[in-house]
Amino acid sequence: MTAPDQPTAAERRQWARYLVEERAEGAVYSRLATRKSGEERDILLSLAEAERRHEQHWLEMLGGEPARLPKAGLRSRMLGWMAGRFGSIFVLALAQSAEARSPYDGEKHATPAMRADEKVHHEVVRGLAARGRRRLSGSFRAAVFGANDGLVSNLALVLGIGATGVSGGFVLFSGIAGLLAGALSMGAGEFVSVRSQRELLAATEASDDADATAGDLDIDANELALVYRARGMSAEESLARAERVMTAAREGARRTTTGPVGAHNVHGDHDIVGSDWTAAISSFLLFASGAIVPVLPWIFGLTGLAAVLVALLLVGLALLVTGAMVGVLSGGPPLRRALRQLAIGFGAAAITYLLGLVFGVGVA
Repeated sequence: MTAPDQPTAAERRQWARYLVEERAEGAVYSRLATRKSGEERDILLSLAEAERRHEQHWLEMLGGEPARLPKAGLRSRMLGWMAGRFGSIFVLALAQSAEARSPYDGEKHATPAMRADEKVHHEVVRGLAARGRRRLSGSFRAAVFGANDGLVSNLALVLGIGATGVSGGFVLFSGIAGLLAGALSMGAGEFVSVRSQRELLAATEASDDADATAGDLDIDANELALVYRARGMSAEESLARAERVMTAAREGARRTTTGPVGAHNVHGDHDIVGSDWTAAISSFLLFASGAIVPVLPWIFGLTGLAAVLVALLLVGLALLVTGAMVGVLSGGPPLRRALRQLAIGFGAAAITYLLGLVFGVGVA
């Protein structure tokens, strides 16, 4: 496409911004591709190539490489920095949000193909991010819940105890006891929960015992078909499979199958649930790391109102960070998730603090 006659200075500045943004996005995908292999690497390289096509469009509109170019936006620079240093899931989650807001929807100088590309890019990045989320979901769930439970429960505990007017040493002891009790409880609970879920999934996995003994059965295929119907196949599919199995068994051939409907998801479900030991250890450590934060003011010798205010500040910052991380990884707005975490945590702490005031004499 050739450049239009006499574009305005404002248009040229906008095209230059589009150019640097396309370059920055292409660089992000190229850097992520170096950390991947196989299909995901090929997909990321294809995204980078698409960004180079868009870049070339704006170069043609500008009539060549401009002498001066603006800097890429803060989000693009941050993604570029993160792409070379952090796991791809965080970068892809942020890129998903960026791709959702196409700059070309109202841009008359962008081609229809470019606008369509941006829509496709959003879906591709969302798919790649979803893969990462599935891999993270088991241990990440335990980690986030453990950290937040530690922050909120121990903040509520030390504020409630502190509000009764007891000494700083007693508050510190209560906080440490709450940390250990909660961390052990979380670790044990996660271990039992994940182990039970994995055992439940294993119990639902179909076996090929009926197939292996089909040659010895003195029945017709209709009865064997009941096995497959019980596993979720339709009557027609069940009968067809039963006939194939019976034929192969009578001929002395061992049939290799991919498993009935639903069975192919079992191992994937196990991966999504995660490791029981990983979940337990993550819960213990993350609960402890969260629960230690409200106790820090008393560990360093603060007491009374000063300790309470510092504890609120530290826990508030931690809740904002974990909430924002959940927002990034879930594809939701990080600020909204962060504020939600803060409101929930401080709400629970406020209730126990008020109870402490009711049963005590207030903060000394």
